[in-house]
Amino acid sequence: MTDEDRSGPELEPEELVQDDAVIARAWRWSLVVLALIGLAAGGVWWWQAGRAPAPVQVEEAAPARPQAQASNAQATPPRVPFTDITAESGITFVHENGARGRRFLPETMGSGAAFFDYDNDGDPDLLLVNSDLWPEDQTPGVPRPTAALYANDGRGHFTDVTLATGLAEPLYGMGVAVGDYDADGWVDVLITGLGGNRLYRNDHGHFVDRTAAAGVLGSIDDWNTGAAFFDADGDGDLDLFITRYVRWSQAIDLEVDFRLTGIGRAYGPPTGYAGAHPALYLNRGDGTFTDASEQAGIQVTNPATGKPMGKGLALAVSDLDGDGRLDLVIANDTVQNFAFHNLGQGRFAEVGMEWGLAFDRDGQATGAMGIDCAQFRNDGVLGIAIGNFANEMTSFYVAAPAPPGDPPQFSDDAILEGVGPASRLALSFGTLFLDYDLDGRQDLLQANGHLESEIARVQASQRYAQPPLLFWNCGDTCPAAFVPVGAADTGDLGRPLVGRGAAYADIDGDGDLDLLITQNGRSPVLLRNDQTLGHHWLRLRLRGAGANRDAIGARVEVRTGGQIQTREVMPTRGYLSQVELPLTFGLGSADRVDGVSIRWPDGSMEEVQVDTVDRQIEIQQGGHRGG
Repeated sequence: MTDEDRSGPELEPEELVQDDAVIARAWRWSLVVLALIGLAAGGVWWWQAGRAPAPVQVEEAAPARPQAQASNAQATPPRVPFTDITAESGITFVHENGARGRRFLPETMGSGAAFFDYDNDGDPDLLLVNSDLWPEDQTPGVPRPTAALYANDGRGHFTDVTLATGLAEPLYGMGVAVGDYDADGWVDVLITGLGGNRLYRNDHGHFVDRTAAAGVLGSIDDWNTGAAFFDADGDGDLDLFITRYVRWSQAIDLEVDFRLTGIGRAYGPPTGYAGAHPALYLNRGDGTFTDASEQAGIQVTNPATGKPMGKGLALAVSDLDGDGRLDLVIANDTVQNFAFHNLGQGRFAEVGMEWGLAFDRDGQATGAMGIDCAQFRNDGVLGIAIGNFANEMTSFYVAAPAPPGDPPQFSDDAILEGVGPASRLALSFGTLFLDYDLDGRQDLLQANGHLESEIARVQASQRYAQPPLLFWNCGDTCPAAFVPVGAADTGDLGRPLVGRGAAYADIDGDGDLDLLITQNGRSPVLLRNDQTLGHHWLRLRLRGAGANRDAIGARVEVRTGGQIQTREVMPTRGYLSQVELPLTFGLGSADRVDGVSIRWPDGSMEEVQVDTVDRQIEIQQGGHRGG
């Protein structure tokens, strides 16, 4: 099928056609792939065609773990049920995406969530980002949808405090980032969205809009998505990085006018839209920010057109090369992923291709949505998981061992590590590493859901609501690291959802990690972890000595019986969302910890003696501990 055979005209400006011809040629061949795998229905040109699904392959060139192609059939994940407690916990929020049949692209993307302690009472509260009605659907005098903030009573019951805390302001919201940017001891909130951002300063539990004064609004033309607070320039305070998706407006969407046979107007792929540059705002230390995007080295253009290349949805923040500075990986939708190497003083170099993170195992760009990273083997090797579009395997980049000082070299080992075939059909958004069974190894969760509510009419293998995927990390005893967990062993987590963002926190103080999955146009799902495996655990809450009071970016190692677990304090994870700040270390059967090492954000090292387990401990930089 040629371009002229598509179900409807895609009217693109000439420069967009040229741009996508350079950065997304692979999508034109995707119908052939769909025919080969039997997923196209009746010759329909589906949106999937715009997202360049990878050819079906099972071989792997130069595997990092040669034995990993063997079966994990003998590995049996433990049964850990998750219980849907959304209603009984007091959460009544319903996401509004504005969909009224006109099929505007932002309606498909959902929104994120954040677990954070807004009132400093020691337990994780919950913020749910909302979108909005389109202007033509708004009724004067009728309140518009807003984000919702729920206060936790420490036992997993939540009370809606949105109005009382000043967050009841409408915005077509997308993502959220949390961080104490003014170093006053109260965690602040940034919400990204269409037409600008909102920065709320936390004034002792009440939020004040400081967007304009702080200088982080952005442009009315921006589609802001993922965001993170971290120290980008090494001066000790929290800067702000924001990803942006595509250049979008209702007029552009109507001009593209994507259509599906049998459905009519449908949600089109991002290949029909120009890309957008991300933004970096450097903290001046006085409550305001400087837009350093142009000079920071983060504006990647297509060399053939000079237009922005990025179509970013989510980001991972981690020290990829061990130099003590936090780097960035951007999950770009249908164009190559970016890896920004932190050079210091607020400067970055884009090294995605050089480090092996730009494309998947077949050398193609993917429909990248959510992203997370972890030292999943407990051996110092970093893994980066990226959830992709339907009929594309999850990308799972693993760093090969490299001499000190050499840049890391990643390869997409999705098949080798056991996540490839099981993830192919799913359309994955929220992607998280977490130790759900507290055995000391980080597992992998993916929240899934399609974009087109009527997808089953044109693609029999797809459904709008899709069950999440949970992969159990079975460690060195298995040929591949990860084993898919059957839905029957996960309780309510196995139910189909229109999943988007995902976040975790210990909402009830029992030591294990509970889950929150947002849904597009529906209620979120709060899932209590009801594991009863008897495993020990340790939770650490770090307090920095300088302006970075929550020690964002600190790296922690916990040593137990010869095993070393490593975590970074980084709430930005998954898709448009934030996880809690305390770090959870599962200990399995070990009832003691041999030692804890901390590399604080300023580079200083500290050894901490921990004499007890099965509790949360607060560690202040400089040696003070509290329980």
